[in-house]
Amino acid sequence: MAEHLASIFGTEKDRVNCPFYFKIGACRHGDRCSRLHTKPSTSPTLLLSNMYQRPDMITPGVDPQGQPLDPKKIQSHFEDFYEDLFQELSKYGDIQSLNICDNLADHMVGNVYVQFREEDQAQAALQNLVGRSYEGRPIIADFSPVTDFREATCRQYEENVCNRGGYCNFMHLKKISRELRQQLFRKSGRRHGRSRSRSHSPRHGSGRRDEGRHGSGRRGDHRHHDRGRSGRSRSPRRRSGRSRSPGGRRNRSPPVRENSAERRAKIEQWNREKEEADKGAKTDDVSHNHEHNDEQPVDNSPRLSEQENGNTNF
Repeated sequence: MAEHLASIFGTEKDRVNCPFYFKIGACRHGDRCSRLHTKPSTSPTLLLSNMYQRPDMITPGVDPQGQPLDPKKIQSHFEDFYEDLFQELSKYGDIQSLNICDNLADHMVGNVYVQFREEDQAQAALQNLVGRSYEGRPIIADFSPVTDFREATCRQYEENVCNRGGYCNFMHLKKISRELRQQLFRKSGRRHGRSRSRSHSPRHGSGRRDEGRHGSGRRGDHRHHDRGRSGRSRSPRRRSGRSRSPGGRRNRSPPVRENSAERRAKIEQWNREKEEADKGAKTDDVSHNHEHNDEQPVDNSPRLSEQENGNTNF
């Protein structure tokens, strides 16, 4: 029973937990939903509810005064907001993804999802965002159960065939330019990469010093001697005038393959040599045995029995 409940958790078959809240972190029924909205106590993802206010919020493509808006200005306004928010949130950790909904329904309009690499980074961001405001509006931040945005995103929207428009219950994620994405995420990766390397550098440095101080054996001494003797780069070509193959072996010409007649003649020669060697070994053994028998001394002196000598054993 427990395995069955675990397998259907967060799906349409789950009659207890809301599948939309589990996948998207928001539900159109809100507190009136007949199923549970279980908020996580910790998560690498934060939800900033209704934070982004698009300039054509009332009517798409038209400003509040009823004047048409240039799509380029709308995109520029969105990218300015995206860059401003990214730079602020990246102070608390390494951002894996920053997604902003383009939906129009009340429970999803302007929702911002930021996913950090670690949960403690999201915790630090949440503590610093509570009680703050953006452009005069309070920031409503909380942990979100969403970790896989592929399941939460509307695939039909990505293919420009969603017939529900802005009122779709799945995420319509607004995109930024490729140049801005590369600029922001590359800069964030370099900054947090340097911070991680700084935190680990004393440990590695002390290890190297200990090896140099306590290391014994000619191998370590030879390495340090080479390092102090020459500062020149040693490429494989300068180390040796002979070229080497990718496997590290010298280039050698392939052996010449013999034909069948030459191989048969060589085998016959080997057999003859072996037979002659065997015959020679047998001849040597026979002659050695004869010589051994000839060299044995013959005792021709008369032997007397003990009775003839008059000796008896007691």
